[in-house]
Amino acid sequence: MDFGNILTSLGCFIGVIVLFLFTIGSSAIKVVQEYERGVVFRLGRLVGAKGPGLFFIIPFIDRMVKVDTRVITLDIPAQECITNDNVTVKVDAVAYFRILDPSQAIVQVEDYRRATWQVAQTSLRNVIGQMELDELLAHREKINAQLQRIIDEHTEPWGVKVSLVEVKDVELPQSMQRAMARQAEAEREKRAKIIHAAGESEASQKLAEAAHTISKEPAAIQLRYLQTLTEIAVEKNSTIVFPLPIEFLRGLVDLLGIRETE
Repeated sequence: MDFGNILTSLGCFIGVIVLFLFTIGSSAIKVVQEYERGVVFRLGRLVGAKGPGLFFIIPFIDRMVKVDTRVITLDIPAQECITNDNVTVKVDAVAYFRILDPSQAIVQVEDYRRATWQVAQTSLRNVIGQMELDELLAHREKINAQLQRIIDEHTEPWGVKVSLVEVKDVELPQSMQRAMARQAEAEREKRAKIIHAAGESEASQKLAEAAHTISKEPAAIQLRYLQTLTEIAVEKNSTIVFPLPIEFLRGLVDLLGIRETE
């Protein structure tokens, strides 16, 4: 009876030992994916980044923090900004960044995602505040490049590389939208009047050239009147009052005079 209890106790003890060794072994084995790095700390001191693949750490002595090294998309929510010409606009953007130095991203800043997000927000407001509204609407590429440079300068000590910043939308006040619509309409009317005036000027020049040509050839005015008479006759009018020029009548008289002489 006592021997059986001893065996049972021994079996339980061995089971506990095996379970303990299995737990220790599983905590010592670490697997890091291709797109990750494991930052290892030994008794609080930085050892370095390891991975990808399988490696071992010392249980209860080493601690590992995984860091994703893929490109991260960061949405910058709409910010109310005042432009340099005192127009209030709402601007939102998106930033793309990745971790180049996992150790610095863990050691130098508490939360690199939140820190990058805060820097992007403040930089967006500062850059928009230095721009005028027309420049903001017309030169998005310039603003994007300036934002990328400023944010990257702040995040570089953290091992974070900002590769791209894009302004997505610019929301204007309703009063400003109506004013811009009126301005665009006035601009279109201005272009239409300029084009119409240019057409009138060109037409007057052509008419002057035609009059000059007709003045040289008296028979040309007679042909023109005959052409006009033909165009009127197409409308099937019953009565046509058509003025005849003196030159046309004189031509007929001369023709009749020639016949009488014959």
